Amino acid sequence: MKYVRISSNCGLKVSVLSLGTWHLPRLPEKDDVGAYKIDVDEFKKVLKKAFDAGINFIDTANKYHGGISPVPLSHAGYAERLLGKLIKELNLPREELVIATKVGAQMSSGPNGSGLSRKHIVWQVKESLSRLQLEYVDIYYAHVFDPETPKLETLRTFNDLVRRGLTLHLGLSNIPPHHLVDYLRISEIEGLEPVVVLQYKYNLMERDAEKDVIPIAREFKLGITAYSPLAQGFLTGKYVDIQSRKWVIPELSRAAYMTQMSKRYFTDENLKFMIDFVEYAKSMNVTPTQLALAWLLKMSEIHNVPIIPIIGVSKINHLEEALAATEINLKDNDLKYLNEISLKISVSPQ
Repeated sequence: MKYVRISSNCGLKVSVLSLGTWHLPRLPEKDDVGAYKIDVDEFKKVLKKAFDAGINFIDTANKYHGGISPVPLSHAGYAERLLGKLIKELNLPREELVIATKVGAQMSSGPNGSGLSRKHIVWQVKESLSRLQLEYVDIYYAHVFDPETPKLETLRTFNDLVRRGLTLHLGLSNIPPHHLVDYLRISEIEGLEPVVVLQYKYNLMERDAEKDVIPIAREFKLGITAYSPLAQGFLTGKYVDIQSRKWVIPELSRAAYMTQMSKRYFTDENLKFMIDFVEYAKSMNVTPTQLALAWLLKMSEIHNVPIIPIIGVSKINHLEEALAATEINLKDNDLKYLNEISLKISVSPQ
């Protein structure tokens, strides 16, 4: 496993792949609200395999469940609880792990049940640590933008969390770019604990981050953790029947329970792209998953910004496939072709 400093303004080193918990291994059965039950045994194997392979970076959030999206309040926090439980059961050494979680999403129906206010953050960091069975997290992200809370209030509260040892580093996620710059400048002006990492969607099909987020990261010397590096699984090729040139939805796949995905991805334009992409991967003797991750890792070099893909794994062989991507070195002609086919498509915003 290769490791990188997560940013130029801190010394934290993380594996070049991060294990995500937004979607977890699932069983065919659903509960009374329609959430897939989690295959705990499989996730335990995945977690152990990831650690043994050198992945030290694990990403979660207070809202995540692992088998339903959007997550109802009744299911919020399950991913954190399960992760904390399995870390204990596997006896994974805490100091070898880099655990990141997030705050901001709706966690109660009350008026302070979401957002980035001091009240909400102080409440939720304690809840996350309890669920994770940890004394601190390594990275704490603002998960969403909160237009109702002054930016300085959020940043001072985060600063206090570092001072109290509840988190070691700070991150921002999904903040509109012009507000993102405000947060970063305010932090610098006020002499507060610096933000060290940004988390945004970035993959070969969805490259908006290249317009603004990546330049901001480069200017402020920050790293990027890229969620949905496989475009919700589309870049694995599993949603395409190459022979019949049609979309398919496998049982237990994300598209089976995230119906909004069909509207965003299942287009004629994207079908043509996916067929070309899958066939190109085959010509390279790699899987589409490996090609998509190798491209993203290469973008870190191209943009001169640490970019760490957050991979969601539903089966242990998916993890093994992803690990192999770290050994693929794309050539100029590969990048040229992938640019040509990807820049012709557009995916509608969520």
